[in-house]
Amino acid sequence: MHSFIDLNRTLGSQPVRLGARLARLDVGRGREALFRAQLPELLGALADETRVASITASSAIEGVIVDPRRIEGLVRENVRPRRFRNRNEQEFAGYRDAIDEIMRATTLEPVTVPYILHLHRQLFRFTGGIGGQLKTDQDLIASYEHGHREIIFTPPSPKETEYLLPELVTRYRSAVDTQAAHPILIIAAFVLDFLAIHPVADGNGRLARLLTAHVLLEQGYGVARYVSIEQRMFDTKNAYYAALYESQRQWHEGTHNIWPWAEYLVGILEDSYDDFESRVAARRNLTGLSKQERVREYVLHHAPVVFRVQDVRTALPGVSDQTIRLVLSGLRRETLIEIDETAGGSGPRAAWRRIGET
Repeated sequence: MHSFIDLNRTLGSQPVRLGARLARLDVGRGREALFRAQLPELLGALADETRVASITASSAIEGVIVDPRRIEGLVRENVRPRRFRNRNEQEFAGYRDAIDEIMRATTLEPVTVPYILHLHRQLFRFTGGIGGQLKTDQDLIASYEHGHREIIFTPPSPKETEYLLPELVTRYRSAVDTQAAHPILIIAAFVLDFLAIHPVADGNGRLARLLTAHVLLEQGYGVARYVSIEQRMFDTKNAYYAALYESQRQWHEGTHNIWPWAEYLVGILEDSYDDFESRVAARRNLTGLSKQERVREYVLHHAPVVFRVQDVRTALPGVSDQTIRLVLSGLRRETLIEIDETAGGSGPRAAWRRIGET
């Protein structure tokens, strides 16, 4: 909320270089809309791949790790609680349902406190926990980086949270409606303040990333559907936390510096749009090839280093599992790929690795 009390102060010292970077994001948004109109099937395949990566990465940032051999089953919709082996799997499926609700909505819900608590309830719907409620105890954000517990930020108390969160939502909506600043900067301020308030007892990070996806889509930045922003945050986790730490200093006094966090978020989105365009270009290059040639090209040049048949099936709709396995067998004989024993699984669930890559 404190970022919105005086937006002129908060955003008035915008780094000069950031203007050009924000303009690049707007160009990417325009090209994305063009691709969506021209290549709906291709973008649908990208969205399916991204869904799995986003669920996995956003959970992993918070230490919610599941057995890779279980992921394929857990990302299916409507997995029943009796099939979960532990709490991590329950929370993983909760994130699945929450992100699916956002990504598949034809009309996005307005951001309100009840909607935020609804998403939180989704996160913990399978755990029997207390999802959907504001925190009732004082929480602390601590670091153990130096071998001992070090308090790096003290969020507002539960009593303060009761009015700070609604105030943040109201001020955010007002800034959006009046176009008070570039949409990405308003989003950066909203997410920063949300994480500073830390409104729930557990799941604040995942809830913030869900809301980030929601408000990006709301403002027309649909790249979050086709490239996993959560995966990029996981890959740069140290920079993610460092940017938050720097921007939350003096937050309570309202004299904090939003730019470390804003520039981090802009950088994540820049990389996402670059990756999106390269993925679209790569998939376009598969046009005109036979089904076996498409599988070969995808596996050798576009698939993750470690992949499963499911990844190829999702990326290449219309290609049968029989064709995929035929090509994989041939590539294995050519010693271009091998079974990845470390990833577990066998038969249809086996993981494959391109030889010579790490």
